[in-house]
Amino acid sequence: MATDVVVPTLGESITEATLGQWLKKPGEAVKVDEPIASLETDKVAVEVPSPVAGVIGELVVNEGDTVNVGAVIARIEAGAAAATSATPAVEDRTAVGKAEAAAPAEPASAPVEETGDALTLSPSVRRAVLEYGVDPSKIRGTGKDGRVTKDDVVAAAKSQPKPAATAPAASPAAAAPVASNAGGRNEERVKMTRLRQTVAKRLKEAQNTAAMLTTFNDVDMTAVIEARNKYKDLFEKKHGVRLGFMGFFVKAACMALKDIPSVNASIEGEEIVYRDYVDVSVAVSAPNGLVVPVIRNAETLTVAGIEKTIGDFGKRAKEGKLSMEDMKGGTFTISNGGVFGSLMSTPIINPPQSGVLGLHRIEDRPVVRDGQVVVRPMMYLALSYDHRLIDGREAVTFLVALKNAIEDPTRLLIDL
Repeated sequence: MATDVVVPTLGESITEATLGQWLKKPGEAVKVDEPIASLETDKVAVEVPSPVAGVIGELVVNEGDTVNVGAVIARIEAGAAAATSATPAVEDRTAVGKAEAAAPAEPASAPVEETGDALTLSPSVRRAVLEYGVDPSKIRGTGKDGRVTKDDVVAAAKSQPKPAATAPAASPAAAAPVASNAGGRNEERVKMTRLRQTVAKRLKEAQNTAAMLTTFNDVDMTAVIEARNKYKDLFEKKHGVRLGFMGFFVKAACMALKDIPSVNASIEGEEIVYRDYVDVSVAVSAPNGLVVPVIRNAETLTVAGIEKTIGDFGKRAKEGKLSMEDMKGGTFTISNGGVFGSLMSTPIINPPQSGVLGLHRIEDRPVVRDGQVVVRPMMYLALSYDHRLIDGREAVTFLVALKNAIEDPTRLLIDL
């Protein structure tokens, strides 16, 4: 008797997804709740678990197909798992027995490839395996239930520098294709993921709908850097999380948004919606690109609470475990391009939000203090905003308030 595998509920207002990759093939045994497919939605990648133990039967849809919530995507032959798991065991023993007489080395490695975790790798890990050219069956996974993560692949690649360096010299035949393609003009066409399609659509809608304008300022990071260096060890010991810069900026932004509520507001039809709470969307890096989970009621959190939330988002983003609820909503966005080396940018607002703060890299620059030219660690700030709702005076006032709080962190304690 076969059991249908259906597309699970993906979140509010999400009715369809794209089948990104099959993690199991027909005839392979699966356990209960073992991932068999990866779905790409408008916001995150979702793994589809097996509802029963058994053997993969028919795959109803192909990779790249669009599927609706509740649709059948595969069938699992229940009750066949025991038989199929026993049969290969006999076959493997027979094969090993025959092969030992001829080539003992090959039978030893074959079972590892047959039973390794490579068959259930997530899409991001599979791409990393291909990129770094490592054998996933020889990697010890540090993820949940011993699954291999992208970081495991990178670490394995770094620990094997010699084979990668000597391979071309040891195999002249392998060097020939590289030389022949050196002057080539190759192209590769890759279908856009559903996430990338949605990002492209929403960003273009933002440009077409909002009257976007960007205002800039710079901030002296001396005080924050000194505070961080002074207390980072005690902070980590007490709270179990590292003290970064985002905690200061989120806290300062919440104070500034309280003073300039229009930056935290949005336009809905012919009405302006003002809020007495701040849900901050923070951009974090994920295997499929940047995602923007939301810190709920950020105005009520301490710097430690903010850092813990961001750290949890970053960890789950790398593991592909962010949920739809994590991404939902948001009243204001902070994007930190500085971690990638960005000096300055004009970020695009995320509708229906009306403002986005762009942070950039910190670099030593000459500035004037008390009539003297001194070197200070400076950062450019950028606030992109919807000019339909936010006036220039309000935008500049917001940035100045945030600048003052960062340059004098004591203001964060006394709410000034």
